[in-house]
Amino acid sequence: MTPDVLYRAPLFTGLDSEAQESLASTMRPVQLRRSAVVFREGDSGDEMYIVASGKIKLGRHGSSGRESLHAVLGPGQMFGELSVFDPGPRSTTATAVSASELWVLEHDNLIAWLDGRPEAARGLLAQLAQRLRRANDVVSDLVFSDVPGRVAKALLDLAERFGEESPQGLVVRHELTQEELAHLVGASRETVNKALADFATRGWLRLEPRSVTLIDTERIARRAR
Repeated sequence: MTPDVLYRAPLFTGLDSEAQESLASTMRPVQLRRSAVVFREGDSGDEMYIVASGKIKLGRHGSSGRESLHAVLGPGQMFGELSVFDPGPRSTTATAVSASELWVLEHDNLIAWLDGRPEAARGLLAQLAQRLRRANDVVSDLVFSDVPGRVAKALLDLAERFGEESPQGLVVRHELTQEELAHLVGASRETVNKALADFATRGWLRLEPRSVTLIDTERIARRAR
């Protein structure tokens, strides 16, 4: 059975039920355990993926072996779409942060389905434009924002997708290690831990293993600017 979250992905937005069901019928589910690799940087590929459940991280490794995380994706988000239009080496490594389910769409199936559906093509172009905009934002943050500001912004981004309201605050079960969180903001683990400890001391958040509870999101948002 096709999960409802699939229809919330940008690729399905604005489509009628016939087009949605037609596209979903060409896709197949894949189950992943935590730390399973979907594909590696440099692998050839012509498939794109939609996250149905769990979390997937996208990153690259430098010559020194240090990892740089580009994004952490959750249900309804897509990745690998560049290879659908331009099959070739993958630009990132995709790894399951937690047990996950993905739905896979192959190049030939998508191209055949897109024929005569310009509204779907526009949706994909919008998704690619958003991806480029996010990449530009990341570059700007690395140049103009200090580490605490980048940490605050990363926490708010994670909270937007994975946050759950509770009496104590906004619980964000990001499931990242401290090292992975540091890679996400492009800083050392020590510097990121110092920023998090400062936020905790100020009463803005509470730190927990692989999660954080945001207590004062307004102050965190001001620090992210």
